[in-house]
Amino acid sequence: MSPTRTGAALALAAIVCVQLGLAASTGLFDELGPSGAAWLRLAWAGVILLAVARPRPSAFTRRALLACVALGVVSAGMTLTFMTAVARLPLGTAVAIEFLGPLGVAVARGRARLWPVLAALGVVLLTEPWHGGTDLVGIGCALAAAGCWAGYILLTQRVGDEVGGLRGLAVSMPVAALVSTAVVLPTSVFGNLTWPIVGVGFLLAVLLPVVPYTLEFLALRRLTTAAFGTLMALEPAAGLLVGWIFLHQTPGAAGIAGVAFVVAAGVGAERTGARHASALPEPSPA
Repeated sequence: MSPTRTGAALALAAIVCVQLGLAASTGLFDELGPSGAAWLRLAWAGVILLAVARPRPSAFTRRALLACVALGVVSAGMTLTFMTAVARLPLGTAVAIEFLGPLGVAVARGRARLWPVLAALGVVLLTEPWHGGTDLVGIGCALAAAGCWAGYILLTQRVGDEVGGLRGLAVSMPVAALVSTAVVLPTSVFGNLTWPIVGVGFLLAVLLPVVPYTLEFLALRRLTTAAFGTLMALEPAAGLLVGWIFLHQTPGAAGIAGVAFVVAAGVGAERTGARHASALPEPSPA
């Protein structure tokens, strides 16, 4: 298999892991709530990456360390707000709205202005405000996650330029775990923990973000920025499909059309706003 095909397969596998991890995380909502499920996943991911990468503070410059910490804070915000959105919105809708973050970054890099209009039309079709009863809190959380994802992209690129391998993530993820702990602590989630739930949290952390990040890291060594970004634009469609199959969230015609518009906008924006090949493209979150 050629490097390009291998890279594409790895990127697509990462997308599937992300969406399956999100869908599986909803199973913890009844016991821990959205914030608690997000915290458990982040906590385990921080422990796993610390054990695997074992970063040494002496290996980081002050600028790199600060970037890693900032990335951890943004990652926590992204995960917490998005899990709240998933609890209130269909998975495909939440993913499509959150995708406005990387789409905005790609548009800012490029020159075309058609893509934001196409994406906005897609979000309108997804939320169907003309029906009334739109969950404004869910949409607001998804938009907040989109803003965090945009910051995540910029900070990930900065960390990637400063730190090699998994070391940057091995610092940022424990920071994200600490931030989420500070947010979740007042909600008394810890009293609902059982050993089976802790074990499920470990498996979810492996599924998202540990395995997807590794797959993306390998994919990025084989693909150009434009190719990788175009594949990542399939995230909303994958979210719609996983939500339909595993969460029984049957999409309507408007929802399918909305996701198609967002995907098309993402593909177009990535093709016109790719980063130079000398710089690392961004991995997707979770």
